[in-house]
Amino acid sequence: MADTKRVAVTTLGCKVNQYDTEAMLALFRRAGYRIVDFHEPADVYIINTCTVTGRGAAKSRQLIRNAIRRSPLSVVAVAGCYTQTDPDEVAAIPGVSLIIGNQDRERVVELCEQAAGAPEPIRAVNNIWQAREFEEMPVDSFMGHTRAVVKIQEGCNIFCTFCIIPYARGKPRSRRPESVVSECGRLAAEGFREVVLTGIHLGSYGRDYKNEFTLARVVEEIAAIDGIDRIRLSSLEPKHVSDHLMRLLQSNPKVCRHLHLSLQSGSQTVLERMKRAYTAQEYRDVVQELRRRIPDIGLTTDVIVGFPGETEAEHRESMAFIKEMGFGRLHVFPFSPRKGTPAATMPGQISKAVKEHHTHDMIALGRELALQFATRFVGQTLTVLAEEEADTEPGWLEGYTDNYIRLRFPGGDELKNCLIPVRVTEVDEEICLGEMNGHPIGPSRKIERPRTLQPVFLAKDLELTVDMPTGEDEPAQ
Repeated sequence: MADTKRVAVTTLGCKVNQYDTEAMLALFRRAGYRIVDFHEPADVYIINTCTVTGRGAAKSRQLIRNAIRRSPLSVVAVAGCYTQTDPDEVAAIPGVSLIIGNQDRERVVELCEQAAGAPEPIRAVNNIWQAREFEEMPVDSFMGHTRAVVKIQEGCNIFCTFCIIPYARGKPRSRRPESVVSECGRLAAEGFREVVLTGIHLGSYGRDYKNEFTLARVVEEIAAIDGIDRIRLSSLEPKHVSDHLMRLLQSNPKVCRHLHLSLQSGSQTVLERMKRAYTAQEYRDVVQELRRRIPDIGLTTDVIVGFPGETEAEHRESMAFIKEMGFGRLHVFPFSPRKGTPAATMPGQISKAVKEHHTHDMIALGRELALQFATRFVGQTLTVLAEEEADTEPGWLEGYTDNYIRLRFPGGDELKNCLIPVRVTEVDEEICLGEMNGHPIGPSRKIERPRTLQPVFLAKDLELTVDMPTGEDEPAQ
């Protein structure tokens, strides 16, 4: 065991990045490496970076330098969106061993071993716009979780004026449905009960294959897998909520009654400057139809405040629209200019003070809406997937309902990964309280894996959204 090589990974950003990290870890496991915590001694450190905002890129640089200082003789490999868009900036950091972009990651073990002792850093960043096929990097496990993220789509070609992601991820590429279903089957056999389907532009799934397959159709195929009890979708554009998908949300009990519908602004004129692919009225029409068909659906979104040229009237218009939509959760982010995007040089850049003031306004509205949505369910019994013990209250468990309300309730470790009927007793904008009100439905197999070893810096830690606004797709929860 003493001779076993060790690898440590840390991840910034969205669910797609989380999946990419797990896929790279699977390659290292198969090569005989032992996975250790990022703060422990390791032969290889991998930083999977984010560049959606300036803060994300700065946090990436900080983690790179920390790894180099802590272990100057180890291989420090930098991967992800920051390396894809700014490889020279990464190469300028003394001590970096490997720079790998968003292609050729199936060679990450080989490249790290080549980089050990090499006099100069290895560059493996190719032209992402030449990528034509989805890069298959199957995941065999997710350490310490009861739900698994499954990446089924890559890339975006919408080019919203604020977004750097098309330059980091390339053109849309879809994963073949047989590969998606096969991976979900393996995860079900591992004991995972919920899968979260994610992608950079999830709603475009199948379009590069001339709609030979669609998102709704692959959801139906996954729902037929024994052991998968929940299917959750990450961010979608309103125009991609098809009638077929609405019918699945209505009628298939495995499809979670929750959608993250990317918004970015409730002001029509701001949406036009952002070059979003929908109008405020088109967005409203989709929400109204969803609520008509599925009254208890949970709708979440993300909003950018302080976009260049945003007036007080436009800010108030956005606030009023968001209040009308009645979201169950709101992710709020001040505009962050990204070099190379049109919005970075637009006239009318908003001052930091104004952005902070408008951000506080929007966050307060988000809390109000979250409380209003949760209050509707007081006294009702909702099904919760028990995911983890509460950090602050021993003997209590936490998890999400299918419509994305986080509930905390009394329960022991034996109930983890069970579907629990929980009656809602108290509400809060963050975590509601409840009590068991029926028999738990246990998993066919109990997930027994070590705690999560890699720190994961989610979008919310970086002033981003969980699945980044990527043109027409956002990430997500």
